[in-house]
Amino acid sequence: MAIQWYPGHMTAARKKAAEAMASTDVVIEVVDARLPEASTNPMVRELRLHRQRPCLKVLNKADLADPEVTQSWLAWYRRQDGMRAVALSCRKPGEAARLPGLCRALAPHRGDNTKPLRMMIMGIPNVGKSTLMNVLLRRKLAKVGDEPAVTRAQQTSQLDIANWLTDTPGLLWPKIEHASDGLMLAASNAVGRNAMIDEEVAQFLAGLLLVRYPQALARRYAFAADSLPALDGVAVIEAIARRRGLLLRGGLVDREKASRVLLQDYRDGLLGRVSLETPNTRTAMLQDGESPADPD
Repeated sequence: MAIQWYPGHMTAARKKAAEAMASTDVVIEVVDARLPEASTNPMVRELRLHRQRPCLKVLNKADLADPEVTQSWLAWYRRQDGMRAVALSCRKPGEAARLPGLCRALAPHRGDNTKPLRMMIMGIPNVGKSTLMNVLLRRKLAKVGDEPAVTRAQQTSQLDIANWLTDTPGLLWPKIEHASDGLMLAASNAVGRNAMIDEEVAQFLAGLLLVRYPQALARRYAFAADSLPALDGVAVIEAIARRRGLLLRGGLVDREKASRVLLQDYRDGLLGRVSLETPNTRTAMLQDGESPADPD
C-alpha cells in the first residue's frame, strides 16, 4: 500500500515558505522523535540549502520515543554540517525555552542584537509546530489539534525585542518515495484519514513492534510472551480484537476496530517508549531495500 497525501493548500504553503526563507536566519525543523527521518520533509532541506540557512532539528515527542534510539539519532544529526539537533517535548515549556539560544548559536551574525534573530518553524503535519509556537510565545496564538493540517496559514510573531518567530503550515511532499515511510507517517497520524486504510497501517505497525518491541505488545494486551514468535501483523490485530471483545456477528473478529485500538495506543504512548526507525535500520532500508522493521 503506497500512501500519498498532498492537499492543494500545501502547494501555496510551500511557495510562501520559500518567500519567507529569504528573511529567515535559522530554520527550526520539527520532526517526530519516533521516526525522525521518515518525518523529515526533503522540501525543507531543499528550501533551506537554496538560501544556505542553518537548521536546528527538533526531535519532538521525545517522551514517546525510545531514549537510546533518540541518542543515536542526535549523534547522527550532529555529524551533519550546518545543523544542530535537540530532543524534547514541546509541551514542556522549560525544554522549549532553550531553542532561541540554540538558534542564536547557529546565526552568530545576529549576536550583536542590531537586528532581531528571525526563526522559522517548519515540518510535516501534526509534529507539534504550533504547540511549540504557543509555548515559546506563552500564549495560545496558533491553532492546535490532534489531526494533521490544522494550521493552514503562515504567521509571524515577536518573542521579544531580539527574537522573531514564524510558524508555517505542515508540509508533506508530492511523492513519498519509500512505502515504509508512508506507513510510519500514517501510523503516527501525520497524514489525512482519506489517504490511509487503518487495517493495513496497523498490520505494518504490529509487524514492526513484533520485531523490535514484542514486550510492549505483551504488556499492553496481556499476550503470552512465548506466543509472540508465532504471530504476524494480522494475527496481532486479531488477538487484540479477541482480548478486547471486538467481535462481529457470528463471533468473527472486528479487525477494523482492533486496528484503530492499536494505532491509538501507539499514538498516545500507551505501548511505552518506542521508536519506529533507527539510524541503522534507515541505512539498511536505503541501501538494501529492507524494511525498518528488520533488526539492526
